[in-house]
Amino acid sequence: MHESRSSAGAPLEPGVPPYQVVLAETDWSSLQTAFGSGEDLPDVLARLLEPDPKIQVTALSELGEMVNHQNSIYEATAPVALYVAGILTHPAAANLRAYRNVPIRATLLNWLVSTAYDASDEIAGRIEQWFPGFLTHDTTMASFRDLRPMLYRAVAPFVQDGHENVREAAVIAALILAEHPALAEQRDHLAVHARHVLDTNGHEPTRRIARRALEAWGHDVPGPEPFRAEPWDRGPHSDGRGDLEPPF
Repeated sequence: MHESRSSAGAPLEPGVPPYQVVLAETDWSSLQTAFGSGEDLPDVLARLLEPDPKIQVTALSELGEMVNHQNSIYEATAPVALYVAGILTHPAAANLRAYRNVPIRATLLNWLVSTAYDASDEIAGRIEQWFPGFLTHDTTMASFRDLRPMLYRAVAPFVQDGHENVREAAVIAALILAEHPALAEQRDHLAVHARHVLDTNGHEPTRRIARRALEAWGHDVPGPEPFRAEPWDRGPHSDGRGDLEPPF
């Protein structure tokens, strides 16, 4: 697998492996999920490629329960995320959700946003305060965080997608994933997209991620927005919606 280079000439991490390879070469039964082993995951993942978008959304919801239950990262979370990232370019990702005219690709990206946020610097920092050593190199969380450059490679092409829902979901995913030091050279480019989010998007969790990224990367941001005590404080996917469609 070859490495490509960014516009600045720095080598980027290899892209995600083909989804078929992830599915076939992962020892799913040996991996922990929220409810035991991951032996059922291949069947659930395969349903993401069904032609019926209702089946796809149901499968993605099941994955959320199995590998993101209570906003946690499990052993099986990493290969599932690689699989989801790997099918972003699959024809099945273009299926339109009923009554919404929104591609399943946006829903897949939203799922990656939720998962990436659960391993973000913000969340990992909070956990590390309570459980020192939580982010040592051999932990499940640390292993997932190491995949961020690879996941970014899969997400980045969609930050300029022609569909608004896909584009916005990809931008938020990219902003979270670009916290990884290896992606520092991508941040000035992403800052333009983050400012666009602040200029055009009224959804508070989305705006919060854009604002935090700009602040962390040393960019000027507008004055602080009024505090709103809302249940979404845990992250972009904690707004009470269960259908994996926007937060965006």
